[in-house]
Amino acid sequence: MRTPGKQKLRDAVYRLYERRLTRSLSLDRIPRHIGVIIDGNRRWARQVGDPVSRGHEAGANKISEFLNWCDGVGVKVVTVWMLSTDNLTRPADELEPLLRIIEQTVEELTAIGRYRIHPVGALDLLPGTTAEALKAAETDTHDVEGMLVNVAVGYGGRRELADAVRSLLLEEAAKGISIEELADRVDVEHIARHLYTKGQPDPDLVIRTSGEQRLGGFLLWQSALSEFYFCEALWPDFRHVDFLRAIRSYAQRERRFGT
Repeated sequence: MRTPGKQKLRDAVYRLYERRLTRSLSLDRIPRHIGVIIDGNRRWARQVGDPVSRGHEAGANKISEFLNWCDGVGVKVVTVWMLSTDNLTRPADELEPLLRIIEQTVEELTAIGRYRIHPVGALDLLPGTTAEALKAAETDTHDVEGMLVNVAVGYGGRRELADAVRSLLLEEAAKGISIEELADRVDVEHIARHLYTKGQPDPDLVIRTSGEQRLGGFLLWQSALSEFYFCEALWPDFRHVDFLRAIRSYAQRERRFGT
């Protein structure tokens, strides 16, 4: 059991280290776009003996904190993966409370008034109330000039690519372009213009929590040249110093972009 004196000392050391990390950041090496895979909510709940829904609530509470950290160092775009297409197969007694938590979280982010919300994902796979909450957030924040926040709900990288190709084919067919003509001239830029994140810079840095070192289908196209940072902390335990370490690690890397 921690004594008050020891806790105060730990807090003081933490704040000192936090300030040191902050001062070490190179402001000209801040990623424009950060993608984050928020992993570990369920494990966190099990470790503390709480229901899974409590883990999702704790994870949702961390999102606004994380966005504030990003905004504070000048990040322009953040993509938060809150629910994958695979997650939609979870049992109803877990999925339904999680969807309500997501709806509430999006409403709270909208109310902050500093972020422009953009849903990315297959909204047609989501329940109507969830899809409408996401669309309302995008509409209500359309004119906000602050940081762009992509809320990835019902998102899967393979599904995004399939949707992009489908959209491209329909667009070209409407122009009277044949399949043969399209196959002859289609290139990567044609597909990129039909992604959920069209017009946005690709993520410079992708962070994943909980110790897992894999993308799991997150921004498969966009992350081709991204830097990756894997953190052992479960998402609800992800601290400001963990975020600062990720930014510092990114700044120390030499990005070659395949050259």
